[in-house]
Amino acid sequence: MPPLPDPHGIATLLLTAVALYLFTRDRIPLETSSLVILTTIVVGFQLFPYERDGVPLGVHEFFSGFGNEALIAVSALMIVGKGLETTGALQPLAAWMGKAWSARPQLALLATLVISAILSGFVNNTPIVVMLLPMLVGIAIRTKVPPSGILMPMGLATIIGGTGTSIGTSTNLLVVGIAEDLGEPPIGMFDFTLPVALAGALGIAFLWLIAPRLLPVRKPLLGDTSPRVFNALMYVTEESFANGKTLSEVLARTQNRMKIDRIQRTETLFVAKLPSVRFQPGDRLFVKDSPENLKEFETLLGATLHNVAEDEHPAGDGFPPAEQGQQLAEVVVTRGSPLHHETLDSARFTASYKLLPLAIHRAREQTSDIKGDLGNIRLRSGDVLLVQGTRAHINELKTGGAMLVLDGTTDLPHTHRAPRALTIMALVIIAAATGLMPISVSALCGVGLMLLAHCMTWRDVADALSMPVILIIVVSLALGVALINTGGAQYLAELYVWMVRGFPTPMILSGLMLVMCVLTNVVSNNAAGVIGTPIGISIAHELGVTAEPFVLAVLFGVNMSYATPIGYQTNLLVMSAGGYKFSDFLRVGLPLTVIMWLAFSFLLPVLYDL
Repeated sequence: MPPLPDPHGIATLLLTAVALYLFTRDRIPLETSSLVILTTIVVGFQLFPYERDGVPLGVHEFFSGFGNEALIAVSALMIVGKGLETTGALQPLAAWMGKAWSARPQLALLATLVISAILSGFVNNTPIVVMLLPMLVGIAIRTKVPPSGILMPMGLATIIGGTGTSIGTSTNLLVVGIAEDLGEPPIGMFDFTLPVALAGALGIAFLWLIAPRLLPVRKPLLGDTSPRVFNALMYVTEESFANGKTLSEVLARTQNRMKIDRIQRTETLFVAKLPSVRFQPGDRLFVKDSPENLKEFETLLGATLHNVAEDEHPAGDGFPPAEQGQQLAEVVVTRGSPLHHETLDSARFTASYKLLPLAIHRAREQTSDIKGDLGNIRLRSGDVLLVQGTRAHINELKTGGAMLVLDGTTDLPHTHRAPRALTIMALVIIAAATGLMPISVSALCGVGLMLLAHCMTWRDVADALSMPVILIIVVSLALGVALINTGGAQYLAELYVWMVRGFPTPMILSGLMLVMCVLTNVVSNNAAGVIGTPIGISIAHELGVTAEPFVLAVLFGVNMSYATPIGYQTNLLVMSAGGYKFSDFLRVGLPLTVIMWLAFSFLLPVLYDL
């Protein structure tokens, strides 16, 4: 068994374990966990200086992640991808796919999987999933096909496709960049496309032919189909039918269909649900039902069904104006959304977006009690808000790109600037693929061209940058620096080689990939990739073989985030839109993981002659 590293190395390994634990806690914002870990590293090495071979490990090395070339490339590509989204450049393709579904649904599903996978090799898959979700649900409704058999295969296909190029995901860029920083030969944009294409063909075939049969029929959860059951507050006013009426009279008005959980009279007084109790102005009814039924009950009782927590827009003051064309829409709270880990009050939702929040649905709980006003509930990823507003305001929220709107009624924008955005994206890819300039430089040029061509504004640039992604990359790079310089990575590599001693190199390679695969389904794939890359290179050096297949084993492993909804952001989006349960991801994700793992375990040794 290899000897333990020095105290600094042991402390770094323990801090890495703490970091991985914090990254799995959904209640703690990812950026908060990252800041805590980064501060701990910097302060720890400042108070307890460390030298290796006489060279001090300076604090500036832990901050170097903010200027890391891979982070610059990731940020620039996020911005360029935002340009495609804001101009609706991919909308014609979505429309063409929609027509194909009407003619030959089974072949259209295959085309959808293949096209979305290919696109994900060059564009972040989140906007692709956002673009396709409403379209696919609408198609499923028209063709009488269960949406649950379509949405998850599409989402997982984009993850497979994103593995195929060095710019497909931010994780790919990080892994490739770190390997080069550690002295390994550069890995080109398409250097590992062949094994991904071969393994991905098996994965796509599984998602096309088998996955829809493994998935149970789930009720589609968009607003124009079988809707979610929302928790809502209904307020009794002076003009309400309910004012002065008994509970039995109010329930009779709704033909006893309305279910009242609680009746609140003051901040501290709850009234018993007796048939003879009479309602007074200001009473709050805690109800739970579908959006359509809630709006019907609002009309029947003359009550108000919107949040009154914001002082400047209390119920009944005419906000928003009683305009024609009021619509309901459902907004999914995702990681990186302005509402994530915020309350509606603190985010000033109504004032900022001119939409009234009516109710909330907690996707990952069978039941959820709402205590107090909707405006005081701290939102988390996966929550769904039912909002009301004009078509224009709902469109503005949808096209803004900050939140996922699942109304399924409005097309994505398509402007005359879309060809410009596509041309700029193509130039970015060609410049990097031909070696004319590094991807960080070509992507940065793409940002400038997008702005000059008016494909986006500076506000779009700010919206495109995700603080959680930036901070998780920086802190992961800092952990990687600490692991490498204190000998922690070398110790883990030696420990792994010691545990699998006597095994052939292909099996050791396969085992490393499996470890990374398990890790990526519980923590950020960026964190898993940054920490795993130096370990993979150290293992290759211990075995005396070329490091590239081990780097790719890490890269492929951390991209296999198929088996849990928290493994990747698009999994959460698909879960919310399709009404899936956690077990549904296991049904499809585990077999898909096994297929991809076995395929890569065979292909890498063959291609690299191990």
